Amino acid sequence: MTGAQSVPFLKGHGTENDFVILPDPDGLLELPPQMVARLCDRRAGIGGDGLLHVVRSAAHPEARATASDAEWFMDYRNADGSVAEMCGNGVRVFVRHLERAGLVKPGEVPVATRAGVRHTRLAEDGSGVTVRMGRAALPGGDVAVRVAEKPEAGARPAVHVSMGNPHAVVFVGELADAGALSQPPLVEPAAAYPAGVNVEFVADRGPRHVAMRVHERGSGETRSCGTGACAVMVAAARRDGLDPVADGEDATYTVEVPGGTLVITERADGEVEMTGPAVIVAEGLVDLGRLGA
Repeated sequence: MTGAQSVPFLKGHGTENDFVILPDPDGLLELPPQMVARLCDRRAGIGGDGLLHVVRSAAHPEARATASDAEWFMDYRNADGSVAEMCGNGVRVFVRHLERAGLVKPGEVPVATRAGVRHTRLAEDGSGVTVRMGRAALPGGDVAVRVAEKPEAGARPAVHVSMGNPHAVVFVGELADAGALSQPPLVEPAAAYPAGVNVEFVADRGPRHVAMRVHERGSGETRSCGTGACAVMVAAARRDGLDPVADGEDATYTVEVPGGTLVITERADGEVEMTGPAVIVAEGLVDLGRLGA
């Protein structure tokens, strides 16, 4: 589908990580990066940390192979229009939209993503959404992060964690140590993350309780990052001497983000689960033909 057109959209957030939602069940919309970036622009568009393109798996070339496992595909885009593998807060909002539209019911809802099928659970009372985020991978290797606005502080050691997308987790004394995060932190060596990286700065708040700030690749500092909170929980657990697979016992951490609170559990089978809110706040029509005006 091309040319000037008005299409339905919604706006939602998960712990204030906000998204433009474009329902497109049959995959008819063409969404070049510049259009996505304009939609996510907070002055010239609708505004959001990213875009959730809602497509049936059978209608999208990247998801057809998973159509028998998950009816719906989350075609996620960063705010700059770039494609991303996964978004933890986004998948909760994605499922909330499906429920609100009458396309799924409370209970178990699988969602296809570029990082694989994610299994979600919608609470019957509408209180929250739990997402099985898959297993974390810790590739190892020495990685360090330098705050762009504070080069004099030197490089800080980071933990490389993959949740289907890449993260560098840095433990700091205070969250202010992360600086303004107006510029992407510098990661060393740069070759460790050829496609870019999400960087989390983490401070302790109590036993199994941490707070974080995040600079998301392609979006800048955001109020929350679901995959980032999972990466932080796993990095904190290992730092604290916990390994649920080896220990045979689940570990749960509370992770504070600027936009709220997420509860992250790494289970004894290695699966990481995230529970948090998902809210739809607005809906309307947007004229895609005017976005370039």
